[in-house]
Amino acid sequence: MPEPVRPEGPERAEGPGGYDPVGPRRHEAVSPTGQGGAMDLALEEAESLEKGPGPGPAGGTGAQEKARSLWSDAWHQLRRNPVFVVSSLLILFLIVISIWPQLIAGGDPLQCDLSKSQQGASPGHPFGYDTQGCDVYTRTVYGARASITVGICATLGAALLGSALGGLAGFFGGWSDSLLSRVADIFFGIPVVLGGLVFLSVVTSDTVWPVVGFIVLLGWPQIARIARGSVITAKQNDYVQAARALGAGNGRMLLRHVAPNAVAPVIVVATIALGTYIALEATLSFLGVGLRPPTVSWGIDISNAAPQIRNAPHMLLYPAGALSLTVLAFIMLGDAVRDALDPKLR
Repeated sequence: MPEPVRPEGPERAEGPGGYDPVGPRRHEAVSPTGQGGAMDLALEEAESLEKGPGPGPAGGTGAQEKARSLWSDAWHQLRRNPVFVVSSLLILFLIVISIWPQLIAGGDPLQCDLSKSQQGASPGHPFGYDTQGCDVYTRTVYGARASITVGICATLGAALLGSALGGLAGFFGGWSDSLLSRVADIFFGIPVVLGGLVFLSVVTSDTVWPVVGFIVLLGWPQIARIARGSVITAKQNDYVQAARALGAGNGRMLLRHVAPNAVAPVIVVATIALGTYIALEATLSFLGVGLRPPTVSWGIDISNAAPQIRNAPHMLLYPAGALSLTVLAFIMLGDAVRDALDPKLR
């Protein structure tokens, strides 16, 4: 019986009959069985692991992909969400026409003709005329400017003020946290509509800034409470404790480690609140204490059209529809952002 052929290389101990108990060397090729099955699959997986990650056919990284951060993963989810896409396009359209309303409305919202009072739709005037003979379509388009301005400015002011106060109170705790909580409880106890009637009735300005200031005054406690709870949760994480053990100061920990990981809930709440603030501005303008003429506002137009709802329903239908669509777009955007930033909701 001929002796088994041994591969070249250093000698190894063999069992009876030339059987190698250690198995084939690393550089020896193991031939597949040719019948598929588990052994061939295991051999293919082993070869792929030995090769390691490499450029795939499309120039990628192969089987292993680079881990995405919270924000990149959220953006990846948002791009696939049709609710986010539709609401974003609608909000973008509203922002564009609030900045350049003359793109789709060539008339003057303050130019009126009493001879056309409460007339219906006509060529060039698809929404008809209001009580003063003003073009409803032009006023509806120009009314987006005041509502979007109030909503964005009030949201930014409430978010910045509430985040700063709530974040500092939640990070340092102690008497500052207790003081903020009691002050926030006082503002929560003020009815929004009643507070607007009292606060704005003594203001004589015709600009949007008194309304923005009032909304910020009553809107920051909600965001402050959200920011406080998020900061308290974030500062208990291990990486914050490790930074504190390494000698990092309070400012560095708050700005570099706590704030970036606590801002997501604030963004979600602020996005949803923006639509609520637009509706609040229209409510105050409807009651006569918000924006005042000659400012063009959906709330003012709805207030003027309410007594004539039976005779000329078109005067109320279009500005009310534009207001509802705008509020709905921002609420849908906030829901989509919340679903993307909260892993528990995926």
